[in-house]
Amino acid sequence: MAITFDISTNSRSTSGRVGRVTTPHGVFDTPAFMTVGTRATVRGVTNEQLRQVGAQVVLNNAYHLWLRPGPDLIDRFGGTHKFMGWDGPILTDSGGYQAYSMADTNAIDEDGVTFRSIVNGSAMRMTPEVSMDIQNKIGADIIMAFDDCPPAVELADGPASQTRLKLQAAHDRDRTKHGYDHAARLKLANERTIRWLERCKAAHAKPGTQALFGIVQGGTDEDARRWSAERVTGVELPGYAIGGVSVGETSEDIARIVRFTAPLLPEAKPRYLMGVGYPRDIVAAVCAGVDMFDCVLPGRNGRNANAFVPDGQIRLRNAKFAEDPRPLEPGCDCPACHPTAGRPASRAYIRHLFMSQEMLGPILVSLHNLRFYQRLMIDLRATIASDDWARFARRWPSAAAGIPQAAYHAPRVGPSGVGEV
Repeated sequence: MAITFDISTNSRSTSGRVGRVTTPHGVFDTPAFMTVGTRATVRGVTNEQLRQVGAQVVLNNAYHLWLRPGPDLIDRFGGTHKFMGWDGPILTDSGGYQAYSMADTNAIDEDGVTFRSIVNGSAMRMTPEVSMDIQNKIGADIIMAFDDCPPAVELADGPASQTRLKLQAAHDRDRTKHGYDHAARLKLANERTIRWLERCKAAHAKPGTQALFGIVQGGTDEDARRWSAERVTGVELPGYAIGGVSVGETSEDIARIVRFTAPLLPEAKPRYLMGVGYPRDIVAAVCAGVDMFDCVLPGRNGRNANAFVPDGQIRLRNAKFAEDPRPLEPGCDCPACHPTAGRPASRAYIRHLFMSQEMLGPILVSLHNLRFYQRLMIDLRATIASDDWARFARRWPSAAAGIPQAAYHAPRVGPSGVGEV
């Protein structure tokens, strides 16, 4: 098999579990937060720094690598591990999410998706078979099936946020002569996703070294999720993912759908929640039994002067930080807060870097955010073993909303391993 998954600890008060995934390029502990390196790089961060902040597994974006530099070039280098110089596990997506997020510039049909290249505007055709060929050449340890990701919810009135604009584009693209029918779109996406999954499995050329994961769709409709889960898991694969979340839903809907869907996936295989990244949403999903996560938030917010701290986020462009001598997070062991040489970077200094448009500012905050997420996962793994969710909530107040209330009343494990109240 391309990967193995071993569960070492189960929470007694939640469905959380601690495990380890072994791949041809090493292991990573679960629950795991996978650092996003879209174009075979984590922006502004070296591989040595990735290891320093505790990253164990990296995600590459197959769609963007398809455009530049192209899968054939990466293949000639011996795959993405050698191309980017990262010797740890790598996961690639399939291009299915881009079919949703770039709905204003693509067209979808039963056979696949026609994209308009963001490089030169040319038409580029992706089908399940093309997606598998791209990912086989990129050479990641875990690859994703090409799926049809529909909008999770109906379009509602609201401010012109990026999420709302994407929903509007997807609705406009999927509109028929009778208008946009959300229930019909979910049904079509579910049926198409399973047809495409079967084509992906048939086209996958390297099952011995690359683990193919299937993706469950269904929006926020529980019946649609159950239908999709039954059929996707009916295809024998090394792991399964929950897709089509974080595409317009509320945090409450994300938690509800994940709690409903996760138990429908095989217990002995990794469960991956795609694209979800706010701490409260990760904690809720971990408590539901999810093992793997990815999100662009740590790097994207870091590049925009937003630092994650246990209480939430601090927006360093605010004038109140102009003379703040404190590090981003006192007690944090990241390269910005606890450098191996010299003094920690103050909030005032980092704000100055952003206001002066110095590249070091985004680098420092990105490194802090990446380490923040790894520390969160380390503490989650420890808390699953101890079941002391009250202590976790005190340490991570911004994430506490994701903890089920029942978890606070369960017996905890003492230092001797004996249960205590």
